[in-house]
Amino acid sequence: MRNTLLKMLAALMCTLATCADVMPVKDFNLEMMAGKWYLVGFATNAQWFVNHKASMKSGVAQLSPTEGGDLDLSYSKLNADGTCWRMTHLARKTETPGRFTFHSQAWNNDNDMRIVDVVYNDYALVHTIKTKDGVSEVLNKLYSKFCSLASQQPSGKAFCIRCLVHLEVMTHSVFAGRTPETSAVLQQKFTQYSLDTGILADNIAILPKNGKLSKQKNPCRPFSS
Repeated sequence: MRNTLLKMLAALMCTLATCADVMPVKDFNLEMMAGKWYLVGFATNAQWFVNHKASMKSGVAQLSPTEGGDLDLSYSKLNADGTCWRMTHLARKTETPGRFTFHSQAWNNDNDMRIVDVVYNDYALVHTIKTKDGVSEVLNKLYSKFCSLASQQPSGKAFCIRCLVHLEVMTHSVFAGRTPETSAVLQQKFTQYSLDTGILADNIAILPKNGKLSKQKNPCRPFSS
């Protein structure tokens, strides 16, 4: 127990020293963040996560840029009892592209969110500093882009960039969805980034797949920010 507390204290000191300098990705493109993303990686030293990480599974995030440059965030996941849990936030833009802030009424904390790495048709790494009562914690999330097929190619085929699938296409663009998947290389990248930002190795999780949500079968319980 004493060793665990010492590790967490050391990680917190590292976090406070390094995370203030974390910068968003260069040439951030807000519009290209739009769409559905799977939440596949989660890393934080927060005690609630330590207590519940064994039961956590992947979820879905819908990102919608606003006309004013803010970002609507809608998270949903399937609960063990078959119901759906949903939370929404409006992340306000800052003077730094790729950096947003919002207050969560659900958790009563202030969030400083930064998109630190992104390949818009593949994955996004999001670094958030959460502050409550003067105490800050780091949360890193890894998102995998919902599989979508590119516009029709001259060959008459379209290719799913994320899932490496091709389908015959006649006239319109095609969209296909798959369960979240990440490569070992991407998982290692997420793990190393989380370690570098003060997260203990035991508190870095690649989330297992979850069931598919259905509006008819899985009514959502909204919880707005």
